[in-house]
Amino acid sequence: MTQSYEERSAVKTRRQQEDQRRMAFRRAIEDRYEQRQLLAEISEFPDATEFNYWQATPAASRRNAQPGQ
Repeated sequence: MTQSYEERSAVKTRRQQEDQRRMAFRRAIEDRYEQRQLLAEISEFPDATEFNYWQATPAASRRNAQPGQ
Protein backbone atom coordinates (compact mmCIF):
# COMPACT_ATOMS: atom_id res chain seq x y z
CA MET A 1 0.00 0.00 0.00
CA THR A 2 1.42 3.38 -0.92
CA GLN A 3 1.27 6.52 1.14
CA SER A 4 -0.15 9.72 -0.15
CA TYR A 5 2.10 12.73 -0.71
CA GLU A 6 0.70 14.42 2.43
CA GLU A 7 1.45 11.38 4.59
CA ARG A 8 5.04 11.13 3.29
CA SER A 9 5.51 14.85 3.83
CA ALA A 10 4.17 14.60 7.39
CA VAL A 11 6.49 11.67 8.17
CA LYS A 12 9.47 13.52 6.73
CA THR A 13 8.63 16.66 8.72
CA ARG A 14 8.19 14.68 11.94
CA ARG A 15 11.54 12.92 11.44
CA GLN A 16 13.27 16.25 10.81
CA GLN A 17 11.79 17.69 14.00
CA GLU A 18 12.87 14.62 15.99
CA ASP A 19 16.39 14.92 14.54
CA GLN A 20 16.52 18.61 15.48
CA ARG A 21 15.45 17.82 19.07
CA ARG A 22 18.01 15.03 19.34
CA MET A 23 20.80 17.26 18.04
CA ALA A 24 19.81 20.11 20.38
CA PHE A 25 19.88 17.68 23.31
CA ARG A 26 23.25 16.31 22.23
CA ARG A 27 24.70 19.82 21.88
CA ALA A 28 23.42 20.71 25.34
CA ILE A 29 25.12 17.65 26.82
CA GLU A 30 28.37 18.43 25.00
CA ASP A 31 28.25 22.08 26.10
CA ARG A 32 27.67 21.05 29.71
CA TYR A 33 30.56 18.58 29.55
CA GLU A 34 32.89 21.21 28.10
CA GLN A 35 31.78 23.75 30.69
CA ARG A 36 32.49 21.33 33.55
CA GLN A 37 35.91 20.53 32.06
CA LEU A 38 36.81 24.21 31.83
CA LEU A 39 35.65 24.88 35.38
CA ALA A 40 37.72 21.97 36.62
CA GLU A 41 40.78 23.25 34.77
CA ILE A 42 40.55 26.82 36.01
CA SER A 43 39.29 26.04 39.49
CA GLU A 44 41.70 25.69 42.36
CA PHE A 45 39.27 23.20 43.89
CA PRO A 46 37.65 21.25 41.03
CA ASP A 47 35.09 19.62 43.29
CA ALA A 48 33.97 22.94 44.82
CA THR A 49 31.21 23.29 42.22
CA GLU A 50 29.76 20.00 43.46
CA PHE A 51 29.11 21.21 47.01
CA ASN A 52 25.54 21.62 48.01
CA TYR A 53 24.05 23.28 51.07
CA TRP A 54 24.50 20.29 53.39
CA GLN A 55 28.13 19.78 52.47
CA ALA A 56 28.86 23.48 53.05
CA THR A 57 27.08 23.53 56.44
CA PRO A 58 29.30 22.62 59.42
CA ALA A 59 28.53 19.17 60.86
CA ALA A 60 27.97 20.54 64.38
CA SER A 61 25.14 22.79 63.25
CA ARG A 62 23.47 19.84 61.52
CA ARG A 63 23.62 17.76 64.68
CA ASN A 64 22.06 20.54 66.73
CA ALA A 65 19.26 21.23 64.25
CA GLN A 66 15.80 20.50 65.57
CA PRO A 67 13.52 18.28 63.42
CA GLY A 68 10.40 19.92 62.04
CA GLN A 69 7.15 19.39 63.86
